[in-house]
Amino acid sequence: MADEQTKIVPIDYTHREYSSIRQDLMEIAERLYPDTFKDWSEASFGALMIDAVAYVGDQLSFYLDYNVNETFLDTAYQYNNIVRHGRILGYKYRGPASTYGTVSMFVLVPASTTGLGPDTEYIPVVKAGTQFTSQAGLNFVLTENVDFSDVENVVVVATVDTDTGAPTYYAIKATGTVVSGYLSEEQIRINAYERFLKVRLDSNNIAEIISVTDTEGNEYFEVDFLAQDMVFKEIANTNYKSDNVPSILKPYLISRKFVVERDVINTYLQFGSGKENESDVVADPQTVAIDTFAKNYVTDTTFDPTRLSKNESFGTVPSNTTLTVTYRITNAANSNVGAGGVNAVGIAEMNFTNATSLVSSKMQDVTNSLEVSNEEQIIGDVSSPTSDEVKRRIFDTFPTQNRAVTQSDYENIVYRMPEKYGSVKRCSVQKDPKAQKRNLNLYVVSEDSGGKLTTTNSTIKNNIKTWLNHYRMMNDTVDILDPYILNIGVEFTMKAATGTDKFTLIESAVDALITKYSTPLFIGEPLYVSDIYAELKNVTGILDVLTVTLRAKTGGNYSNANIDIDANMSPDGTYLIVPANAIVEIKYPVTDIIGKVV
Repeated sequence: MADEQTKIVPIDYTHREYSSIRQDLMEIAERLYPDTFKDWSEASFGALMIDAVAYVGDQLSFYLDYNVNETFLDTAYQYNNIVRHGRILGYKYRGPASTYGTVSMFVLVPASTTGLGPDTEYIPVVKAGTQFTSQAGLNFVLTENVDFSDVENVVVVATVDTDTGAPTYYAIKATGTVVSGYLSEEQIRINAYERFLKVRLDSNNIAEIISVTDTEGNEYFEVDFLAQDMVFKEIANTNYKSDNVPSILKPYLISRKFVVERDVINTYLQFGSGKENESDVVADPQTVAIDTFAKNYVTDTTFDPTRLSKNESFGTVPSNTTLTVTYRITNAANSNVGAGGVNAVGIAEMNFTNATSLVSSKMQDVTNSLEVSNEEQIIGDVSSPTSDEVKRRIFDTFPTQNRAVTQSDYENIVYRMPEKYGSVKRCSVQKDPKAQKRNLNLYVVSEDSGGKLTTTNSTIKNNIKTWLNHYRMMNDTVDILDPYILNIGVEFTMKAATGTDKFTLIESAVDALITKYSTPLFIGEPLYVSDIYAELKNVTGILDVLTVTLRAKTGGNYSNANIDIDANMSPDGTYLIVPANAIVEIKYPVTDIIGKVV
């Protein structure tokens, strides 16, 4: 009868933290073992066992919640897990940021025997890969060959003979494009054949893979996906001086290929599964010739182009060889520099026409005379995207399907542009209201060396233009423009709790707003005054926030763009309406955010 009268208490499965689990265990022990265990003091064995079980239960609950959250993109917290989810949906993590810009280079060339102009035999070509440095020790690499014999280059007399007045040296100015970082090389030993070989590179901050070759001289090409068989090789244009086109793109069918995979720190080379001498690209002509109906032999030499490439193994995997990987490592610190910041030549590589017949000392003098300077600032995106920004880009990547139709498509593709071509901090696409046809305005903004918003240089804009041409609709025209940068200050008054130090409270309140607006707003995004109120009210010691006032900052080191705060406030006064072609920035938060206790 006693068993039948025992009350069954259901287990509460919602208790998953230490204190609630411990309380449940105490109740169970007291109810089921009232005569066995009576001592539940902190020093007792029973308390030890209950505390240990509650601790284990709390740990298991935590890791269960953690694993479930990391399984889904919406709730994932770890940066690497977010990147892995993005890879599944087609998003390619871009890696460390790079900056692009233009530099001016100067060389001294000896005068010709007549003194009328420089000796053309000693006019050099500065090769791509030449390295420069800035005043702060940042590295930059020349991305293209620069021919000083170009007729558009400026040539002036540099030195003259003091006796005759005849020119002895001419100075020639040329321009070239540079990217942040420096070139490095790594040797990787590959042993026996392994399906889907994955190789990790030792260096950090790798922004770009330049080349991959093996001991036998075979070249491996980077592709977007391993099923891709066609790449475009850049071939030097022998008719460059006539048509002003330095390179020609040629389609190239490949079997040795790899894709680049990244996480926050590491860079990997992922190969396919094919063996050596088992090419899956160029098929046997007998197997691809078009069969003629009702004939058991082939008389027509026409080939079926859809069968020339049979991608079944995703490329040839290197085996029993040594890979030589050349890559560019971007600067670990901020890669942006102001005008005139790049002023030193690191490693100069030059070519001379008919170098074997020239005087080596004169060629060395020309090489040593190379100087460099950047006439405009070199800028780009200097910070990695946050977890929320990466999630937003992943969500926008999947529906784009490698084509740009909607506004989100264009913005996502701009953010996806490889780092070796430069990057922007914020972009926004708007339909041009004045255009009769489908014309779009693409607004882009970058960061300067101090992490402040600034206009994007022409080099990055040209790269964006080329990049978009692969994805945009045929009838779309895109104008790349600079948004107005609106510098705003914040003034607020608050009431402090009793006994709170006013100066410490103001400092805490300002720090809270600095943290909130450390990440720039988006182009056209309103500035919500209500968010400022909410942020300040969460600061310990603030009893109430009385007023919040926005002030426009112009002139001096601020932007020249101005906005009428009162005219652009929402009817209810909760947010500042920002035009679609403008972006708000609190440029100097330490001085632009002012608080007062009343």
